[in-house]
Amino acid sequence: MQFTLISIPFSAFVSAGFALLVALLLVATQRWHGKHTMDADQGVQKFHTEPTSRVGGIAIVAGVVAGYLMADSERKLLLGPLIFAGIPSFAFGLLEDITKRVSVKTRLLATMSSGILGWAITGYSITDVDVWGLNWFLSFTLISVAFTAFAVSGIANAINIIDGFNGLSSGTVLIILLAFGILATSLDDTHLAKVCLILAGAVSGFLMVNWPFGKIFLGDGGAYFIGFALAWIAVLLLHRHPQVSAWAPMLMCGFPVLEVFFSIVRRRRRRLSPGDPDCLHLHSLVKRRLVRHIFPRRSNLVCNSATGAIMWFAALMPVVIAVQWPSNTFMLIFGFVFCGLLYSAVYARLTQFRWCFSPITLMARAA
Repeated sequence: MQFTLISIPFSAFVSAGFALLVALLLVATQRWHGKHTMDADQGVQKFHTEPTSRVGGIAIVAGVVAGYLMADSERKLLLGPLIFAGIPSFAFGLLEDITKRVSVKTRLLATMSSGILGWAITGYSITDVDVWGLNWFLSFTLISVAFTAFAVSGIANAINIIDGFNGLSSGTVLIILLAFGILATSLDDTHLAKVCLILAGAVSGFLMVNWPFGKIFLGDGGAYFIGFALAWIAVLLLHRHPQVSAWAPMLMCGFPVLEVFFSIVRRRRRRLSPGDPDCLHLHSLVKRRLVRHIFPRRSNLVCNSATGAIMWFAALMPVVIAVQWPSNTFMLIFGFVFCGLLYSAVYARLTQFRWCFSPITLMARAA
């Protein structure tokens, strides 16, 4: 089966249209709510030039709910628990967007609680990760649920970490969701594929307002919610299709996962907390060292949007490998290692101006 215009469910168009409408309304009314919802343009990880509303997650959630209401009963059974379990992630992220006072630890626990809530509603958790010895531990429900909560939280926070430029996070998530849809279609799982399209519709509706003009930002609420949605789609895929290796969904999320891993190691080596912000993410370096060189006289808005679009290619390679060999654990692990080495080499090129693999790369400082 191939994705054609006819195969896209009406509920996905509703999801996209509603998300677009709500995003436009949020932009049009920001003079009323802006004092609470605007993102300041000053800070370590601030690259925009004027305050911008950061509650775009409201538009995405509204779009997903609209798509759910228009979906058939089978898809509602899949999408309903996802929406309900995603409430803690979205709520605490949105609270941070508005108050700027929710701690990293609290938000981490909120995303973990979404994973636990998903299990409580559906009974689904990760029980097989294709790692010898670890599967035995995952046969115990408590360990399996804890591992699922950790994995779900990891993906949700990974999406938040790459939320730095116009279209970066939402474009990456859109690519991954479409890949999940393609894989589900190849497995003859039409219902899961179309749930992916409903989610993709909501993300694309937001993306049309976010990129390239940056009129609204995803915010923590939006990043955590779509990150949780990605993670829960992975849990559903593994539960419904045991022949798929657990490394396939992990590799599909390869770019944000690698960004989290390298960020943690880099900050540890620089004696910083893993939660401390910095401007040394790969996307930040791409803007400073590549995009500014290509567009030396362009506005900051153009450079931000160009960076977001360029970074979409970082999401494509791991996605292609995962879709091509979803049940071949060896190829998936090889693909993950290859993508990690490629990330490291590109990072070294942008920080040391040479292609290499060196520990000094992780000691890089802003310039």
